[in-house]
Amino acid sequence: MNFLHRIQAIFYKELMQLKRDRMTFGMVIMIPLIQLLLFGFAINTNIRHIPVGLVDQSQTALSRILVQTIGATQVVEFTNRYASVQEAEHAIASQEVRAVFIIPKDVSQRLVRHNSVGLGTPPSTDEETSRPIAQWLTDGSDTMVAASIKGLRNMSLAELMSKPANRSTPTFEVTLLYNPEQRTVVNIVPGLVAVILTMTMIMFTSAAIVREREHGNLELLINTPLKSIELMIGKIIPYIFIGLVQVTLILSLGYFIFNVPMNGSMLALAGITLLFIAASLVLGLVISTIAKNQLQSMQMTVFVLLPSILLSGFMFPYEGMPRIAQIIAEALPATHFMRLIRGVVLRDVEVMEMTFDLYWLAGFTILGLAIAALRFKKRLD
Repeated sequence: MNFLHRIQAIFYKELMQLKRDRMTFGMVIMIPLIQLLLFGFAINTNIRHIPVGLVDQSQTALSRILVQTIGATQVVEFTNRYASVQEAEHAIASQEVRAVFIIPKDVSQRLVRHNSVGLGTPPSTDEETSRPIAQWLTDGSDTMVAASIKGLRNMSLAELMSKPANRSTPTFEVTLLYNPEQRTVVNIVPGLVAVILTMTMIMFTSAAIVREREHGNLELLINTPLKSIELMIGKIIPYIFIGLVQVTLILSLGYFIFNVPMNGSMLALAGITLLFIAASLVLGLVISTIAKNQLQSMQMTVFVLLPSILLSGFMFPYEGMPRIAQIIAEALPATHFMRLIRGVVLRDVEVMEMTFDLYWLAGFTILGLAIAALRFKKRLD
């Protein structure tokens, strides 16, 4: 029976230690809770209210009814109007909208021909038979969004027709930009850069200050003339080069093995990557000033990593999330970098056309560095 008493003693010891370690105890509760809430509420593959634009070349009552009919499906939401197709394509590239609905001038005649074929009346030419009523221009780099728009291709317009139309001819033409073959890897590889950098950069620096304390080096750092901000900057610089090596490796393999296009400027890609690496490293430093040991720093890293993967748009479209999940996503550096790298690599967007994401990452880096330095200064006291 003595061995039972010894096991009981160790059992009580571990319970008391867990009770005193409130951070670990909190993570035991919070990690499964956050995962449940994210998967239960935030993750939604049934996308609704996709922001789309409109190019109405007809400007008729029929075109307005057509827009209202499509909007009633709640799959898309018309948020912008454009005067030309070129302006609309530019809006898709900068991700102002995810698709554009183009209504041609002869939409009334097309609708009549579409209806007449359904009634059995032979068309005048083969070209007229194959002409849909209108056209969708869609960002094909996001396969889930593209699939939702493609679902409208054979949309029924029974309320606008006296008889069922010809089902062999699609109601709308759908043109996929940037990824016409709908290859998932084209969307995954640039997003994987954001996920891997988030994981490794935060993990590297989240234990930076904690490790110095556990190794007994903190007292030596206190006695040096280093300022807090200088220590923080010196901690992150070596990992910047590691991050650049990782990005080069991922994108090179993606290009040569999976034939992922690299459409944008390499200089722009390097700039946004450096900015995101800095933001991720600074976030790790802030965690390092909060955690009391390396175990806690790893737990907090996982706590940040899960939302970064699930809410940044890497696995599930941003548009499919509820509003509260989108607000949380906007607070994560990975969300902004995901937009930037996909815009540069896949759509060849000028970086200065995505200034919001650039300014947000820059502001996050500066603010995080200041917070980390101030918190370390408090520890010196």
